[in-house]
Amino acid sequence: MRMLVLAAAAALAGGAHAAAPKAVTPGSGEVATAPQAGAPPPGSAAANPTGQAAPAATADAPAPAAVQDPTLNSDGSPRMIAVPHVGQPSDRAVDLQAQFTPNGQEAKAFHNHILMPVIVAISLLVLFLLAYVVIRFREKANPVPSKTSHNTAIEIIWTAAPVLILAAIAVPSIGLLARQFKPAPDNAVTIKAIGNQWFWSYEYPDYGGVSVTANMLKERNEVAAGQRYRTDADGPRLLAVDNRIVLPVGVPIRLITTATDVIHSWAIPAFWVKLDAVPGRLNETSFTIDKPGLYFGQCSELCGARHAYMPIAVEAVPVAQFNQWIQAKGGTLPGAAEAAAPSNAVIPQPGADTADATSAAGNTASDAGTPVVNATEAASPSTQRATGNGGGVGNVDQ
Repeated sequence: MRMLVLAAAAALAGGAHAAAPKAVTPGSGEVATAPQAGAPPPGSAAANPTGQAAPAATADAPAPAAVQDPTLNSDGSPRMIAVPHVGQPSDRAVDLQAQFTPNGQEAKAFHNHILMPVIVAISLLVLFLLAYVVIRFREKANPVPSKTSHNTAIEIIWTAAPVLILAAIAVPSIGLLARQFKPAPDNAVTIKAIGNQWFWSYEYPDYGGVSVTANMLKERNEVAAGQRYRTDADGPRLLAVDNRIVLPVGVPIRLITTATDVIHSWAIPAFWVKLDAVPGRLNETSFTIDKPGLYFGQCSELCGARHAYMPIAVEAVPVAQFNQWIQAKGGTLPGAAEAAAPSNAVIPQPGADTADATSAAGNTASDAGTPVVNATEAASPSTQRATGNGGGVGNVDQ
């Protein structure tokens, strides 16, 4: 009996050095294997005869480096600066702004080569007729007035001539109007502009919910020390904003406008675009930017006390740079098949029951530290303050 007890004790002592069995996760498909009796304990010299340290557990793969914003320098200043006479008003200019969209170029040519010559010719003709009548039929030169009351030839001329003139103007005018409101193609970049009192907010529904809020930059003497103010690189006075919207060059742009409070109007003269933003409605137009550059506009619908302080700044860049900007803002790029297909992003009216893709909970694809105005939320009745200039949303405190 004593010999049996000693033999059992020796067997238990040898099994104590065996490795613990591997834990098996339910549903993983792995099979538990029992350790061999007498196996050396893990970490012992017998288990690691080479004397090398056992490799540490594999750490999580490092997160990919953040994409740098291609529109900003390393110090945060804008890389693209405003160019005089391009995309902005020019001092003492009497002509329309230079146009950078096909519709704008056609409209400017129509204005300069058809409308203006016709208007000038009619004005000169009427002035000549008035001067002729005053001189020819004055009392001294015509003491006995004529009693003629009708002239068939003259009546035909002054009826037919205006009809022919209007018909000649209507042909190019109607064609231009139709092209201005032609629906955007399926591969267009959709941007949603939301008017607020008194600032603009933007959404890119097809790019993972990128959102931008843009407020006017104040002058240096209007801000406290340490706050951002307008510089010449930002743009002209009353037109520079803290956050520009970025659009690609050579790609059709689908512009959708709406508002959260009162009627606004999104207008860029250099694009020949002016589209009202109406609460509870979605208006749409399309355009294509020809050249990279910085283009400015303003709200063009009287919308309240600070209507004059709702500027618009568009930075047009090549497609590759636009894609990099989207990634820097935390957005996602659609695949080739998605880009060629019609947009499936839901863009409801403000106050609608269905939220759009850009207002989903947990969305973090907006500017860091910049408040995002959700177009599906009702307008706040409270007075709002400025962002980018040391306040909240809006710029009432300017």
